[in-house]
Amino acid sequence: MTAGKDIDQWVTPEQLEVWRLLIRAQSRVLRRLEGDLLSKHDLPLAWYDVLVRLLEADDRRLRMSELAERVMLSPSGLTRLVDRMVEEGLLERTQAERDGRGFYAVLTDAGYERLREASGTHLRGVHDYVVGRFDDAELATLSQLLRRIDP
Repeated sequence: MTAGKDIDQWVTPEQLEVWRLLIRAQSRVLRRLEGDLLSKHDLPLAWYDVLVRLLEADDRRLRMSELAERVMLSPSGLTRLVDRMVEEGLLERTQAERDGRGFYAVLTDAGYERLREASGTHLRGVHDYVVGRFDDAELATLSQLLRRIDP
């Protein structure tokens, strides 16, 4: 059996094209959003995501493990990112009171201000690059379809 035939039994060329379109669209949108945030606010998209997740959290803080899961980074990757954000004054790292073993990432006032300044740019990009290209019915369908992948 050739490699091509083995692949064809799992995914048709049309299905593979859908996969490639999905990956390409995601990559292009993320690059554009990142470019906008960097050029206008000197803020990487991953930092923006961390700031948003902390703003949404109770007391504007999350355990490092929970934050890593929410921003889809490895624990070590998040630790490095948080270290840089702490150096910039956007976050603080505090020890967990209950067990003393874990740590929290905490949004600072400076981090909140940086997020506030950048949010218009980010949301405008989300509109221009994604949601503004669909009508409400298409967005509802897209949401339903994507939830099948990530329920």
